[in-house]
Amino acid sequence: MPTESGKLEMLRQVAVGIATQFGSGCEVVIHDLSKHPDHSIVAIVNGHVSGRKVGDGASNVVMEQLETNDQSPKDHLCYLMKTPDGKILKSSTVYIRNSKGKVSAILAINYDISKLMIVEDAVRELISTPEPQQAEPEKIVNINDLLDDLIQQSVALVGKPVALMNKDDKVKAIQFLNQNGAFLVTKSGDKIAKYFGISKYTLYSYIDTKQQEGKTT
Repeated sequence: MPTESGKLEMLRQVAVGIATQFGSGCEVVIHDLSKHPDHSIVAIVNGHVSGRKVGDGASNVVMEQLETNDQSPKDHLCYLMKTPDGKILKSSTVYIRNSKGKVSAILAINYDISKLMIVEDAVRELISTPEPQQAEPEKIVNINDLLDDLIQQSVALVGKPVALMNKDDKVKAIQFLNQNGAFLVTKSGDKIAKYFGISKYTLYSYIDTKQQEGKTT
């Protein structure tokens, strides 16, 4: 097991690694709870984020732990903080235990999201629409997929598989396809005739028959 000094040195390395990974807007602070609360910070990277430095005092989270001496505190992850100068920070607090299981240090990560929130507002304005929101974005459908979808819709409309359809059922399905633009798709007639097990002549006679019925009513 590493000594307490060795553990703090390891935490310093971790702090540098995290801050380097996420850039200058990411402050990482190590509090040593064996120190007096007025100067509990033993390491800090990118202290300009909150304006603190090594030797400065404890935060509210650290003071709460010192006061309650909670033996099994839960890490406090992804909460928002606001600095005196108005920065909004996304913060996480991780409790570090010694060999006896007692909390001896705190690793705090504070990421300045102020600029990101401005960008978020700008992006929201760009992507918002005056129309009511759709349940989900519309799909871009390949034209051949569209024909397949229409055929399946026509079968669902009839309510029985093609093998069980009589002439009237097939007329109904084909009329649905005609009304919904299925025959505008190139070579759709061949595919539809094959699907319904009829000739192209029969296919178009079904359409003509329905049109003739419409003229006589």
